Amino acid sequence: MTDTKRPLRMHLQELRWRLLKVVIAVIIGAIIAAIFFEPLIKILEKPAAGYLSETGKPIFTDVTEMVAITVKIALMAGFVFATPVLAFQIIMFMSPGLTKSERRYALLLVPGVLVCFGAGMIFAYFVLLPPMLAFLLNFGSDLAIPMIRISTYMNLVITLLFWMGLVFETPITMFLLTKSGIVDKETFRKGRRFAVVIAFVLGALITPTFDPFNQTLVALPFIILYEAGIWLSKLTNRR
Repeated sequence: MTDTKRPLRMHLQELRWRLLKVVIAVIIGAIIAAIFFEPLIKILEKPAAGYLSETGKPIFTDVTEMVAITVKIALMAGFVFATPVLAFQIIMFMSPGLTKSERRYALLLVPGVLVCFGAGMIFAYFVLLPPMLAFLLNFGSDLAIPMIRISTYMNLVITLLFWMGLVFETPITMFLLTKSGIVDKETFRKGRRFAVVIAFVLGALITPTFDPFNQTLVALPFIILYEAGIWLSKLTNRR
């Protein structure tokens, strides 16, 4: 009985140490983000420059609001910083059950995960945010003067950056699902029409606006990424 329990206990200990490394990476990333908090805030404010208030800057109305948003942005930046560490630790934890070829594929995908997530955030920042914020902050501006709270604005921007980063992980996810044999590549090919519907549902959920232009800006990349995922799944050559 002891022999059968020991391997499980060892796996749990290994999992604990690997999770601890991920938490340390998140903390390091959060500390770095907190140190450079001011330039980070200015970067996030840039897509809405001049629209947030009469001074061009967002406002805060609560005593703890700036502290809370500082912590939130720092933790989100720490999570992004720790993404490759998290992916690497997951692969290393699973590596005893993987073949040499599968381990090689998995390790090659670690930078791919980071690149895709970063590409999604860049797309959201440069392509999606400017027209969306222009619409939201100019709508009805002749009737009321916008005085945007920093927590409201930052929550919107961070949420959009995060979800678009996840959307851009679609090809990698499809490749892994096909490579592991969970989903067949033909299933992805036949699911194109459902992918289009899902793309516009995501567009409606991710964007806070109701105009079709901004929703299409979210849906179109997802459709293109889905096609890229189908192409990647054909390269798996799964036996």
